[in-house]
Amino acid sequence: MKRDELCLIALRRIMRTTELFGKDFARTAGVTAVQFRVLQTISEFDQVTGKYIADTLRVSQATVTSLIDKLQCKGLVIREKSKVDKRRTDIALTEEGMQTLRYAPDPLHQKFVRKFEALDDWEQAMLVASLERVATMIDAEDLDAAPLLDTGDIQKTN
Repeated sequence: MKRDELCLIALRRIMRTTELFGKDFARTAGVTAVQFRVLQTISEFDQVTGKYIADTLRVSQATVTSLIDKLQCKGLVIREKSKVDKRRTDIALTEEGMQTLRYAPDPLHQKFVRKFEALDDWEQAMLVASLERVATMIDAEDLDAAPLLDTGDIQKTN
């Protein structure tokens, strides 16, 4: 088999695994991987702002607003005026949101991060450089993407 075919097969395996895991995760946890990452980000502090979430996930404020709307409809987060600055709206987890974090399976991106961090520094650098090159080869280097393994539109509903 030619090397280009081997590369395409490896990419397809990554995409397919991500897609299948995402569907299974959403079915089991009741939230998408991206929504789960938002819950994790909120849980780092008692309350956070939408801007903090957007900056942490490297996505737009509009994307975060949509994600928070969906999580609020599911009863997993609440919005409340800041006690410190009344102009600011803070986002906090509900008890149900905390339970979702507690009982959800380990997201695929967390499994990847654990294994990636176990690699030697040179191997990490080689993988990053190779993947950035692949992204450039398929004209995806400027695509807005959060640092997690999930497919499709991160504003999707599940």
